[in-house]
Amino acid sequence: MPPPKDQVAQILDSLAGGNEAACETLFPMVYDELHRLATSFMRGERADHTLGPTALIHEAYLRLVQPRSQNQPYENLDHFMATAAVVMRRILVNHAKAKKAEKRGGGRPRLQLDALLAAFDDRSVDLLALDEALERLRTLDPIQHRLVELRFFGGMTMEQCATILDMSPRTVYYEWSHARAWLRDQLEEGEQPGE
Repeated sequence: MPPPKDQVAQILDSLAGGNEAACETLFPMVYDELHRLATSFMRGERADHTLGPTALIHEAYLRLVQPRSQNQPYENLDHFMATAAVVMRRILVNHAKAKKAEKRGGGRPRLQLDALLAAFDDRSVDLLALDEALERLRTLDPIQHRLVELRFFGGMTMEQCATILDMSPRTVYYEWSHARAWLRDQLEEGEQPGE
């Protein structure tokens, strides 16, 4: 059962105010949701992956509760969870890059993005290729990039994305369809033989 959003909002405000004890109070309240996210991410990773869901949760949480002096405080639980999804993705991407460097170009890990896989023709996605495509999208269209992070990695509904992005749901659906098509093209180009 998700924690009460108003209680989490108070703790997030306290955390933003520099209250370090808020970190300890918040963790048990969001653990189940973080575990759901981490398990979803890890489901598509190779069986011998050195990170497990628990390690991913703890590493992500430490990054999430670091002082956010340069960033805006979390607005609410949805914002916190969307940020958690992005942080987990970045941890896995950095881990994959380190592993690739270790193997000098060895096999690239595949991530099964099960929650939104139907949008990408029921196939696994190369995590590093996806990250590279997302970085290109960030330069071309920061709004679509953020929307993909929220939907694809945060598992947020279109309505939640519309609230966070301060856009109408209709505009969010439009941006989502364009971002999804652009990403599909980018990922399919990367799979062409001879590249």
